[in-house]
Amino acid sequence: MKLDKLVGERFKERPSDCVIDSHALTVRGGYIKNVANGIYSSYPTLRRITKKIEQIIREEMDAIDGQEVQFPVVMPASLWEESGRYTSIGSEMVRFTDRNKAPLVLGMTHEEAAVHLVREYANSYQKYPFMIYQIQTKFRDEGRPRAGLIRVREFTMKDAYSFHTSQEDLEEYYQRCYDAYNRIFARCGIPEVVTVKSDSGMMGGSISHEYMLLTPVGEDSIAVCSECDFRANIEAAPCIVENEADAVLNELTKVHTPDMHTIEQVCTFLNAPVEKSCKAVVYQRNADDTYIVAFVRGDLEVNETKLRNTVGCDIHAAEIVDGCGLFAGFIGPYNMDERITVLIDGSLKGATNLTCGANETDYHYTGLNIERDLGEVEYCDVAAIKDGGICPVCGKHSITISRGIEVGNIFQLGTKYTKAMGMQYLDNQGKAQYPIMGCYGIGVGRLAASVCEAYHDEYGPIWPMAIAPWQVHLCCMRADNAEAKACADKLYADMQAAGVEVIYDDRSVSAGVMFSDADLIGVPLRVIASPRNLREGVCELVSRDKKISLKIPVDEVVAKVKELINELM
Repeated sequence: MKLDKLVGERFKERPSDCVIDSHALTVRGGYIKNVANGIYSSYPTLRRITKKIEQIIREEMDAIDGQEVQFPVVMPASLWEESGRYTSIGSEMVRFTDRNKAPLVLGMTHEEAAVHLVREYANSYQKYPFMIYQIQTKFRDEGRPRAGLIRVREFTMKDAYSFHTSQEDLEEYYQRCYDAYNRIFARCGIPEVVTVKSDSGMMGGSISHEYMLLTPVGEDSIAVCSECDFRANIEAAPCIVENEADAVLNELTKVHTPDMHTIEQVCTFLNAPVEKSCKAVVYQRNADDTYIVAFVRGDLEVNETKLRNTVGCDIHAAEIVDGCGLFAGFIGPYNMDERITVLIDGSLKGATNLTCGANETDYHYTGLNIERDLGEVEYCDVAAIKDGGICPVCGKHSITISRGIEVGNIFQLGTKYTKAMGMQYLDNQGKAQYPIMGCYGIGVGRLAASVCEAYHDEYGPIWPMAIAPWQVHLCCMRADNAEAKACADKLYADMQAAGVEVIYDDRSVSAGVMFSDADLIGVPLRVIASPRNLREGVCELVSRDKKISLKIPVDEVVAKVKELINELM
């Protein structure tokens, strides 16, 4: 490939709307162009990278007996009505009608399509287990697209679906896919990706893991134990606290707290530690706007995903109106209005002499003791784990909260979709059974952007050899010099003949422009042919990460390049 024919411009200035480096570099380097909010076109450079990622994925999926299929982008609403997700998924899913008024959806995930494809075929236990996968464009009307390819609305994804006749068989295959994912990320150049336990969300199922690239710019919060191997998305990490009962239990006492609306204001006013308070956080159900109040220890916050899973419905932050039975800033669990759903978090278990709202304007209680004053309590887990929290595995105060980009996920779905959609097979006793499913996803564009985020400098990406757009960037310095041009032309032809992927820059531009473009393209190896080097009979061979810098006799360049490519693979 000649660089002067490469479609896509490169420029120096950082775009003002790019908040993270990978976004800025992929725009500056001629990888992507914005079409609409969260929707991008890919220039040839990025497409070469994503094709290599896709090939790695295909090889690893095929190696664990995957069979590639393709599902439709547009599906009838009836498929999603069968599973129940047509109404349970919100505005993230695009719904529309065709010219015949038939309701349709744009595919944001393909569990329904996978079941539809095989439910007649897989009618006997003898056809199990099997796994099907696709690599395809999807659309999710993401509310907050940002960070370039990290969070988009239209995206290319590999999604795979396995079908099994027993939980044991699913778990065995789940481990095979778990290991295959580790190989995929290692081959793509980011072996430091870690697995974390996660919340299954709209996918359903009981067990799920996310593959996270830990980075400060990540959108997900990860609880990591420094003393053991526990790692979990905070949405799936249990919040464990220790409460020591006071020797003397005070009486429940109502006190006047004028204009004290926050737990911090109240605790300061009463000279009480915030850890000895009971904080109310109020939500409403989306379906009917009925109120839910979650009570947690005052120094903690509610995790909305945990709360949503606990109540089993979609929720939103509450708007407290007159006559609803709630008094903003003065809400407590004692004598709560019976119309309100009350949840008591486990962080309050064993706590004594707490400060809480009195359900009356300008009044709070002191001396609240949960078991004594509220009677029998069923505790839940809706609080968010925090830095210094207790690890649920080793029991030490060793939790730190890190940020991460989710680059893949795997789920044990169980029979959620096969039951809902009537997929059955006959077992070896002739009895009808529902197959058990697993689901396994990787976002291709997000993975490319994540690699860029992990490996770049101020000048551009540093692509790993396995997914780099080209293996070698050949620079002809002083293309107006006949000797340099002839040498570079020959190296270009020889490398192509040797099967080396090479991009060749023979433009009549300054060295600064040539090297700046080479940095933005980020090819792992760079060969420089210049009049000065040729006077010594050599070419420079340097790596993009600056770890290699050699002068190689001209007639040995191609052999050395091939040797380094093999090493860097």
